[in-house]
Formats: sequence, structure tokens, C-alpha cells
Amino acid sequence: MNSRNSRIIATACLALIATTAIMLARLQGKHRLGEPGLRLCDIALNDEHGKTATTNSIFLPERVLDYSSDLLPVMQEELQWLPRDTTFGRRLYKAGRDGFMAQVSGVMMGTDRTSIHKPEYCLPAQGFRIFRRTQQTLGIERPTRYELPITRLDATREVLLKDGRKVTQGAVYVYWFVSGSRLSNDHFQRMWWLASDLVRTGELQRWAYLGVLGVCTPGEEDQTFARLSELVRNMVPEFQRTTHPAALADGHPTSDSVLPPKR
Repeated sequence: MNSRNSRIIATACLALIATTAIMLARLQGKHRLGEPGLRLCDIALNDEHGKTATTNSIFLPERVLDYSSDLLPVMQEELQWLPRDTTFGRRLYKAGRDGFMAQVSGVMMGTDRTSIHKPEYCLPAQGFRIFRRTQQTLGIERPTRYELPITRLDATREVLLKDGRKVTQGAVYVYWFVSGSRLSNDHFQRMWWLASDLVRTGELQRWAYLGVLGVCTPGEEDQTFARLSELVRNMVPEFQRTTHPAALADGHPTSDSVLPPKR
């Protein structure tokens, strides 16, 4: 693709985002809030100082397979920057068989769409450099068989040890988006659906973002992804209410996942 075509596509994407933002702003206050696609619960979450940050949260199971878990805090920085009606879910899972750990995080919007951001910002904010991004699906067996569209990010970062040595740490991050009627693995597709559903139905879909992070030795990304995939397949039926890959504009579910066009 030549540079002229690339500029045209980039300009079109920016125009789409700007138009979507304008449409949403004009419709603010003239909509009804959609049902969440995740289970909610009255489990309180603390901040990093041990003070109660929220009195309700996204339900994440305490145990999955041979994994036990602990609640993780919501950072004060998140509480200050994200809208007050944002709902969080945080757990650190540890496998009994070998100690493998995975951090699971969920963020759900309320009436303010800015609760959800592009996931590719998360890893760089923690010092990681993303070197591979792939999109695929994971088969979920319960309560009915469906394909969950996910994005996989592989990354590395330099970590300074207590003895002063620097080592390279690898990571695999898996994420997806869910509303009361749709699933997606693409931020721009989600934004488009958010706007089009609001215009078409008058309903503001209550989107949530789920991320699962596992750290590893560089070169062991595929093994780590296999462990994360196993965890996701078994935990998703416990908290996710939406069980079909996507819904088209006419309201009929598709038979497989809808991936965004290549940009």
C-alpha cells in the first residue's frame, strides 16, 4: 500500500472517530442504559492504601480449575481519572500445580463511555514494548458452544532487580470487549457499534473490557498463551452473560466472530 492510500485510510479513520464522538455527545442524556454483559456483585475493592474504593464490582470467581485467587486493588490514579460510575473487577490467580500466575482485570462503563480506552495503552504504561498483535477466537463450551473473539499481545520489558542487574521479562496479554448483546476484539469496532446502536435503538450499550495478563521468560509466549487460554475458557462461563459472538444491525446473531477490516 502506497503512502497516499495510507494517508487516505488514516484520515478516514480519524474522521470516523471524530464523527462518532460528536454523535455521542449530541445524544448524551437522550438514551437508556443497556444491560451489562457481565455479572456484577457486592464485593468491595480497596485502593493501594487499603481503603475501600468501591462497594460493588464485576464478579470474578474465587477459584477456577486448580487456581486460587486474591482480590487486587484499584489504583487511586484510576479512580481519579475514570468516571465515577465505572465498575471494576480485579483478581490475581495462582495455579496450585506449579504457581503460574495470571492477573485478570475488568472495567465496565456506566453512562460515560470514557471508562473504556484502547487496551494497547495498558502495557506500555507498565513499561512493556508490544512486539506482536494477533486476533483469533477461543472456543467457549458453556452454557452453549460459541467463539469468543480475543486479541493477543506479546510484549517485553526491562526489569531492574534488587541486586542492580537488568533482566528482560516477557508477557502475554489477552483482551476482549463485551456488552449486553455483542462481543468484539477490536476497539474501533466497539466504538462503531456503540455509536450505531445508540442512534438506531436509543440504547447506550454498557460495554466492558476484560484483560488477562501472564508474565513469562522471553521465548515462552506460546506456552503462556496456552495457559491463559485454558484459564479464560473455564472462567468466562462463570461471569459473562453474553454468549454469542456478535449481533448484526438487524439484531440477528452471526454464526462466527466478526473481525474488523484490516487498516
